[in-house]
Amino acid sequence: MLKWALIFFVISIVAGFFGFSGISAATATIARVLFGIALIIFLIFLVLALMAGNAVL
Repeated sequence: MLKWALIFFVISIVAGFFGFSGISAATATIARVLFGIALIIFLIFLVLALMAGNAVL
């Protein structure tokens, strides 16, 4: 998911460079949403791993 966020971020920068502000804003929003989702999933798995580690000990 982070890979797709990075791809959309690069597309956003390239589109902004060439003056396509609408496409740039849309892809930046998509990249931000994907990064947020990936961050939330990471935090969920981190909490689950910590809980599982405590259960083993």
